[in-house]
Amino acid sequence: QVHLVESGGGLVQAGGSLRLSCAASGRTVSLYFMGWFRQAPGKEREFVAGISRNSNRKYETDPVKGRFTISRDNAKNTVYLQMNTLKPEDTAIYYCATSVTRDFPGSYAYWGQGTQVTVSS
Repeated sequence: QVHLVESGGGLVQAGGSLRLSCAASGRTVSLYFMGWFRQAPGKEREFVAGISRNSNRKYETDPVKGRFTISRDNAKNTVYLQMNTLKPEDTAIYYCATSVTRDFPGSYAYWGQGTQVTVSS
């Protein structure tokens, strides 16, 4: 069992920055690929960024490329999402998720409860 807790969300003006954290506890030896997702009101949840276990592979969705950076610290069992140049359309609840069976996107077995990010214009 893995428990994920996101933090770092909040209200920020357009052009500002936030850094989200996702701390894992429990069976952390099983952590493989980890990802960040977001869900805006009235929209489906979408993939934002993902990172492999040893950080050698990273993926970002096109709308956030060049603005968001994903990283992880395995010693702290934590994955981060640095978000710069935020836009109102980035407003959403942000979730982290992890796979415990594969080191590629998909097959996410555990999810956090989410953290709200609101970007004002």
